[in-house]
Amino acid sequence: MTATLIGATGLIGNYLLEELLKDPFFDTVRILIRRPMDKTDPKLEKKIVDFNDSDTLLAAVNNSDVVFCTIGTTQKKVKGDKDAYYKIDFDIPVNLSRFCKMTGCEKFILVSSVGANSKSNNFYLKLKGETEEAVIASGIKAIHIMRPSVLLGERNESRLGEKIGKAVLSAFSFLTPSKYKPIQGKDVAKAMLSVSKKSEEGYFVHENAEIKKISSGDS
Repeated sequence: MTATLIGATGLIGNYLLEELLKDPFFDTVRILIRRPMDKTDPKLEKKIVDFNDSDTLLAAVNNSDVVFCTIGTTQKKVKGDKDAYYKIDFDIPVNLSRFCKMTGCEKFILVSSVGANSKSNNFYLKLKGETEEAVIASGIKAIHIMRPSVLLGERNESRLGEKIGKAVLSAFSFLTPSKYKPIQGKDVAKAMLSVSKKSEEGYFVHENAEIKKISSGDS
């Protein structure tokens, strides 16, 4: 079995990569990256990809049994450029899903966000909702969409706004509905790995409570 992961340097992606490498279910773990990465492992296959080049992206996805997409950007990284935001958070996942369909990959697992809604007035939630709908429309046999809330864990980068959000949500956790409570990035990664082994067809949306349940082995 070959697992292909995009977004391996992010919070969830990094945790997921570690889980995939130690799980015997997968013989090959392929990561699609923009620049060279030092990490090595007998199972690890690294492909440097220009995500704006459809031909190289299509070739990189070929022969995958499951594709995990944890890629995402921030307003800070794109300097408020909404078109640039769409190119990363919409174009890349949607193109990947379409290439999966073209190459016969039957499972696609996407990290979205709590509150994703294509009809939302909020730019971020609208974007996530539109991405979900376009991925589902690709027609892949099994699609799992993760909708975590604020993520906890060690990032390779500092996000001040997210740190403040974590602090506020943690302080008022007793007042916060379960779907909006902070969740460990590692739990999301474990849940993604778990659902990748399921045989059910269709599309499935997993909110916080279910993600935690799956990651703990209760589902």
